Amino acid sequence: MNPVIDSKLPHAGTTIFTVMSALASEHKAINLGQGFPDYPMSEALVESVHQAMKEGHNQYVHMNGFLPLREALAEKVSFLYGSEIHPENEITITPGGTYALYTALTTILQPGDEVIVFEPAYDSYIPAIELNGAKAITIELKFPDYSIDWEKVKSSVNENTKAIMINSPHNPTGSVLSEKDIMTLKGIVHDTRIFIISDEVYEHLIFDGKQHESILKYPELLNRSIVCFSFGKVYNCTGWKLGYCIAPGWIMSEFRKIHQFNSFTCDTPKQVALADFLKNRDQYLELGNQLQQKRDYFKSLMAATKFRPLPSFGSYFQIYSYGHLSEENEKDFAVRLTKKAGVATIPVSAFYREATNNKVLRFCFSKQNKTLEAAAERLAKFS
Repeated sequence: MNPVIDSKLPHAGTTIFTVMSALASEHKAINLGQGFPDYPMSEALVESVHQAMKEGHNQYVHMNGFLPLREALAEKVSFLYGSEIHPENEITITPGGTYALYTALTTILQPGDEVIVFEPAYDSYIPAIELNGAKAITIELKFPDYSIDWEKVKSSVNENTKAIMINSPHNPTGSVLSEKDIMTLKGIVHDTRIFIISDEVYEHLIFDGKQHESILKYPELLNRSIVCFSFGKVYNCTGWKLGYCIAPGWIMSEFRKIHQFNSFTCDTPKQVALADFLKNRDQYLELGNQLQQKRDYFKSLMAATKFRPLPSFGSYFQIYSYGHLSEENEKDFAVRLTKKAGVATIPVSAFYREATNNKVLRFCFSKQNKTLEAAAERLAKFS
């Protein structure tokens, strides 16, 4: 008799990113689905990693992360957001932003807890909540601007609400939370025991003069928050799978209890290199302008197609509407686009627990100009 696995995620299958990337490979399509750059990362940072390895930084680094890196991050937070973060007990280096989010949820959740999640949502949120025996309470962002209906949030809060998850700049829509949004959130959680899990991996990729309203700017919210970041999204090295988490010491001490028995620590030479690289503020301060230029260039190229853009104020992504072209649902249209036009995208319906059909697709514009040009040329012929 064989053992039996009682699946903890019985409804989970292969992610849409894997499915669409495989389809893109099969049909030799240009992949504007997955969110990663196809251009080189900084040669100086690559060389710094090489140098760190040659200097012998190849063994385990401290469980919480290379201290000079945590100190550099604390300085960055002070510079950007005016908050004093203690590198010793309020910052932990993690193997990627998704890991940080999972560990954050595992830190606070008990069976029966509820977490408010806004959809469309990054695909790891709900599985991470359910793996911890908790329940995701989903609230749809208002289409087509993907803003939060705060009245629905207020009506969804109850004695079982353990956390509210926010993500700004937002994946997959590129929407951005305003100061008014943050003040409303602050009012909702005031005098409650609700935690905030803030996904800020696209922190620097924000456009059109908008400001990133980080939870780190708001001490009252920060005191109940776990804030997650990604080096991969900042320095065009998503394959490094390196990120970090910031939280008050009383939360971080519990976070680290879980972290120590999971990954324990992270890649040493990359942390050593990043500690020095962070001293160059221009490397992250210029990112917004660089990615806005790509967004604008891609938008100008897409003007030759019949796809219609929705606003994008941040991230790697722009959503385009095709409802005037086809009645197909989003997945079917995305599959046909990959096969017939040779361009792979992600159907936004994949970011909902119960699939919607707003007839929109997510395009990643964090690509070389020649990649964007080739994709737009194919899309123009298709439509």
